[in-house]
Amino acid sequence: MQSIKRDLTVGAFTLALALACSPIITAAHAQEPGKPPVPQTQPQPQMPDTTTAPAKSASFTGTIVKDGDGYSLKDASGSTFKLDDSSKAQQFEGKTVKVTGQLDDQAKMIHVESIEGSQG
Repeated sequence: MQSIKRDLTVGAFTLALALACSPIITAAHAQEPGKPPVPQTQPQPQMPDTTTAPAKSASFTGTIVKDGDGYSLKDASGSTFKLDDSSKAQQFEGKTVKVTGQLDDQAKMIHVESIEGSQG
């Protein structure tokens, strides 16, 4: 009689253990073969990518115009872009030029690398 009780106790314990472990075993076998395991963590909010490539230089053609304390480039469409280097722009005021630099489209500003007078 005692051996039957012991067998039932061991059987019940084994069954309880199997049921407790079944979510873990099911999750491990639910993956498709050949795919890496998917971590069971909550998604983290994405941070902005600060490793973007630096802005590329471009050339802009227009006329240098006085704009308050600084200077801007006015292009053929009438759009104006502030120039971040007044010392380079001052000597070309009123002249048609080619400005090489990086455009900050949001601020409508060109970070000037060079300014050349246009021929003609």
